Amino acid sequence: MGLGKIYIGRAEDTEAHVAEALRLSTRDTMAYIWMFHVGLAENHLGHWEQAAAWFRRAIETNRNHPHSRFALAAALAQLGRLGEAHSAVQAGLALNPTFAISRARAAYTARSDHPTYLTQLEPILEGLRKAGVPEQ
Repeated sequence: MGLGKIYIGRAEDTEAHVAEALRLSTRDTMAYIWMFHVGLAENHLGHWEQAAAWFRRAIETNRNHPHSRFALAAALAQLGRLGEAHSAVQAGLALNPTFAISRARAAYTARSDHPTYLTQLEPILEGLRKAGVPEQ
């Protein structure tokens, strides 16, 4: 439900849904995905510090999820912490060497055409670019 809220331009509603999911399922082996979703919502809202904190939690829960590392890199780059952002990209590329901005854009825009979602997506893609994610 929380992820769907991002796609319909209501990212501000995501955290409450995820908090409830985490409360109900305290031993969920997929908790890192829920944490990633909150971080993604915070990225969409331009709350870069909060996003980074959620992505770090997701990475602590599952160090093998490359998307958490790329999303963290975007948030850190938007905060001007380019050294940390570049390190996050390198860690992500070690897990998924084919990740590229063009592929990310294609995947993200295939999920929703809601104008708010698409507008909020651009600073995230720009953060990936600043962090050093390859274009192709």
